[in-house]
Parts: sequence; structure tokens; C-alpha cells
Amino acid sequence: MIVETTISVILFVPTMVVTVWFFAAVIRRLLGVRLGPVRTILAAVLVLFATPPILQALAPDDPATLSSGEALLLGLVGVVIAALLAMVALVILEVLLPTGSLPGPVELWRGAVRRLARIRRYLTITRIVLRHGLGRFLRGRGDQGPTSAASRRRLGRSLRMALDEGGMTFVKLGQQLSTRRDMLPAEFVDELTTLQDRAAPVPWVEVAGVLAAELGRPVEEAFAWIDHEPLAAASVAQVHAARLPDGSEVVVKVRRPGVATVVERDLDILERLARTLEARTAWSRAFGARRLVAGFAEALREELDFTVERDNLQAMAAALAASPDRGVRVPAPYPALSSERVLVMERLPGTPLGSAKPLLERLGDERRAALAAGLLDTMLDQVLVHGLFHVDLHPGNLLVADGGSLGMLDLGSVGRLDTASRLAVGQLLGALGRGDSVAVSDALLQLVDRPETIDERELQRALGALIVRYAAPGSTAGATAVAGLLRTFTSYGLGVPPAVAAVFRAFATLEGTLALLKPGFDLIGYARSAGGRRLAEALGPDRLPGTLQEELAALLPVLRRLPRRVDRIGEALEQGRLRVNVRLFADDQDRQLVTGLLHRALLTVIGAAAGLMAVLLLGMGDGPRVTDGLGLFPLLGYCLLVVAVVLVLRVLVVIFRRD
Repeated sequence: MIVETTISVILFVPTMVVTVWFFAAVIRRLLGVRLGPVRTILAAVLVLFATPPILQALAPDDPATLSSGEALLLGLVGVVIAALLAMVALVILEVLLPTGSLPGPVELWRGAVRRLARIRRYLTITRIVLRHGLGRFLRGRGDQGPTSAASRRRLGRSLRMALDEGGMTFVKLGQQLSTRRDMLPAEFVDELTTLQDRAAPVPWVEVAGVLAAELGRPVEEAFAWIDHEPLAAASVAQVHAARLPDGSEVVVKVRRPGVATVVERDLDILERLARTLEARTAWSRAFGARRLVAGFAEALREELDFTVERDNLQAMAAALAASPDRGVRVPAPYPALSSERVLVMERLPGTPLGSAKPLLERLGDERRAALAAGLLDTMLDQVLVHGLFHVDLHPGNLLVADGGSLGMLDLGSVGRLDTASRLAVGQLLGALGRGDSVAVSDALLQLVDRPETIDERELQRALGALIVRYAAPGSTAGATAVAGLLRTFTSYGLGVPPAVAAVFRAFATLEGTLALLKPGFDLIGYARSAGGRRLAEALGPDRLPGTLQEELAALLPVLRRLPRRVDRIGEALEQGRLRVNVRLFADDQDRQLVTGLLHRALLTVIGAAAGLMAVLLLGMGDGPRVTDGLGLFPLLGYCLLVVAVVLVLRVLVVIFRRD
């Protein structure tokens, strides 16, 4: 008896496995789509457990009266009905929980831990927001915000204090917002510019651990000497002075341990918050909260990866080497000693510009003016020629050497301009040099994203008025001019691409740096004359032949293909074979619109069909008995009626919902 039971169990298990596998394969084949293995196996198990009750309901009271053929047919019908029920359950489950939407057990546990940490951070941020009186701006009410300068200043102060209390990621966000004068009032910008990225130094033991892990050897082998006290400590990294075994003086930039985890958690919260705000509030949609957070997240992740700054240093050094020597340089990195968390670079001699007043006074006015002009020319070369420029050249990122040379620091985030944008900026400077307001307007319009409808003539008048006000000879309102220009863009619905906004930001920041190098330096006037000079150089007799050759070289392939194409068009037109192919629904918005309409129509048809079938089944009597008090036809009829009501309600919600 024990042996027979053991054999039965041994045979039952593989039989069940083979049966479940067979039903799972049949179900996936019939549906014609690939479904998750777990839910497909569950559907097959459902077939096995549902078949006996269905057979019992379909069989007569005395199963012995059935012939072998009738029993086989009855079993086949039961299996088919059970398989249909399993497939219906699969489709409903796929609608409610698509394949891949539920994580596995390990990922589910990790997700729960991350979710718990996120909730705690949410609560902390919410308390900070409410404590500083910003809660009303998170609700979807029609609050127009402050209308006076004093109220905007108070609100800007509350925002600055909340961001400062929120921690490193939010401080960085506030610093980026302080550069977007096209998006924020001046009172907000003034408050946010006071945010300081500061942090307590990391103990040397932790720094040494990071260095040893990244360098793959003890710190004493990589450096002949390294100062355990940092030169500077910020929220992302801290910098230590060091000396290599060959005697080279270097600085070592080390990312703070655990900062990447904190940043990713806060960025996730910011992205979720931006989505929620855009769904609930009008001001965040106009502000472009999601786009702003996405750009900020990309820039902050680049700042965390020191290989990006290493590559930027090398690219900037190559750009400076290809330009005339104007006494500006960047530190050379040591790629063999650098990684994602550690950056070793040359230590440039000099004093930060913010504390170099005694040194500048010894240089004299003439040398200081030359330094300021050289720095501005270097920035123009970066923007117009190389398309790679320093976006945040504030006094702390500029060193002044005893000999009068300049060193640029902190290239973790640089701006990049494509060829078309560089050409438009060059045309803008050339038009400023000529005083041509129409050409200035045309150049500016090439730099921004234009809406579908715009009063171009009125925009040109507004831009012309700005040019007369700020770009006239003798005007020195550089940052004010940039702020006025960006506000004009915003008022006319013009979108400023991030790369172009970085150009304006770079020159607005550079104005304060130039003012420290040489008080009273006319950035607008020098840029205007430099633009005219560069345009004259590009069109000069010595450059004109080369320019013509370049243009002809680019145009020659088109000219060679033109006669053959004209001949083909003429031949097709003569023989009546000329056709124009138009690609329908090439735009994503068109495809989304048509797909949405088709989905609504399909849901309506399916809902109507299900309702009609439900009425027919409910009017056909009980049919086969499922239980003593329940027939098969009413059961199916009521199920289809529920499906019809759900589908119709879903269509109605989509129709009547106001976005």
C-alpha cells in the first residue's frame, strides 16, 4: 500500500507539471501574445481546478448513462469552457496589471525599503514647506501669487530658506533657479543668489577609504604627500592639496561618501513632485516644472561624475590651445589617477579673484583692462568658435596669478552650442556692432523656440526698444539687459532652449567677474565692437577665399545631383508618373490623437456588444445548471452586463473629463 501511494505521488507530480505546461502553451498560443510565465501558469492551474466543477454541472444526474463518446465530448467541452474562463481572467489581469508592472520578491522588498525612505523624506519636505508658508502653492487653486515687490521679496525669502533647509539637492536647485531670470521675478533671483553650497568636512579616514578604493592602492603609494585638511568642502565634494611622487603639485577632488544615494532619492522626489504639480497647478505648467527638473537632474548627475569634468578639462584645454594666447588656462587633469569619484588635476598658482584685490592693484589699470578684455575674448571664442564654454565663471572660479595670468576652475558643468546656434549668436553680435535692430531681432528669433502663432512685428518692436535702451553706445547695463531680454521672450511665449539660456547666464555671470578685474569695464560695448570686428575678420580679403571655398565644397554635391533630379522630375511629369508621397501621422501628437479616438471607439463597440449579448443571454432562460440555484446563461449574462457597464463608464469618463 505504501509503495503504491509513493508511485502514485511520483507519477502525479510530473503529470501535473506536463498538464500545466501544455495548458499554458495552448493559452499563450490562442491569445497570440507573450504573457508573463507566472500568470500563464496560474491560468493553467485555474483550468485544472475549474474543469471538474464545470463537468459536474454539465453532466446528467446519473453519469453512468453517458456513453464513452458522450463522456469524451463532455470532457472536451468542460476543458474548453475552463480554458476560456482562464483566458478571460488573463486578459482582465493584463488590463489591470500589465506584464512587468509587478516586481519580483527581491525587487518588491527593495522597493518597499526605498518607498519607506521616500515617505520619510516626503514628510520632512512637507514640514519644511508648511513651516515657511509655501503650502498654498502646492494646491491646485487659482492663486495668482504676490502682486507687489515687497510680497514677492517676502515669498522669495521664504523659498530661499526652505531650499536651504531642504539640503544639498534643493540648494543646488535654488542656485540653478537663480540663473533663470527669464522664469523668475528679480526679487526671487536676488534671494536665491545668496544660497551657499557649504558642508562640514568629511573625516580624513573616510576620504582615504574612497581614495584607496578608486586608485586601487594605498594613498601613500599614489601621492608623496597629501594634506589631510581640505582646501574647500562643499556638499558634493571636497578638495585636498597633494604632491605626486614626481614632485608635481596637484589638487585632489573627492566625492563625499553616500552623496549619490541622497541625490538620487531627492531627484526622484523632485521628479514626482514636478509631475504632481503640473497635473494640479497652472503656474507649474507655465513654468515647465518637469522640463526644468529633468534638466537640473541631468546637470547634477554630471556634476557627481568626475569623469565628465575630466573630459571637460581636456576639451577646454584643447580649445584654448587652438585660440590665440590671452593668458587664460585651465588645470590639466591626470586621467590615470581620476575616476567617477576622484579627480586629480594640476594645481594652478594664484589667488581667487574675490580676494585678489591687493594683487590686482599692483598690476595697474592698463594690465587689468587687458586681463578683462582677454577673458571676454576667451569667452567669445568658446561660444562662437568651439561651442564649449564655462557657464558659471563667477569670481570664485577664477584664479589670478602673480604674473597676471588667469586660471579657470570648476568645469563640472559646461555649456555646448551647436553650429546653427553659434552662427546665430555671431550674427547677433555682428548686428549689435552695426546697430541693426532688425538683424538683431532676426538673429534672436533663430535662437529661441517660436510658438505656432506670434505677432512678429510687435516682437521686433519690443526687441528694437530693448536694443536702443541697453545696446546703445555708453550703456553698461549688462545683466539688466539680459534679464530684460529674457523677460521679453517669456512675455511673447518664446521658449529659450537650455543651451541658449546657458549662454545668457554665462555672460550675465561674467559681468560681475569683469567688474572685479577692471571696475567700469563695458561688457556690452566691448562685445558689440568684438562682434563687429569678428564679422569683419570673417569677411576680410584674406578670409574670404577660404570661406568661399568651404561654401562651394559644401554646395558642390548638391549642384552635381541637381540636373539628374530635374531630369527625373521632368520625365515623370511627361509620362504622367509624377507622384507625391505624404507620410500620414508622422507627428507623435497626430498618432496619439488617432490612437485615442480608435481606442474609445473600440471600447464603445465592445461595450455595446457585451451589453447586447448580456440581454440575449438573460432572455434565454437558465441553460445548463452551474449550481442548484444558478444557471449558466444568467451567470454569463450578468458578467457580460458588468463588463459592458464598466467599458461604457470608462468611455464616458474620458469624454466628460476636463483636462
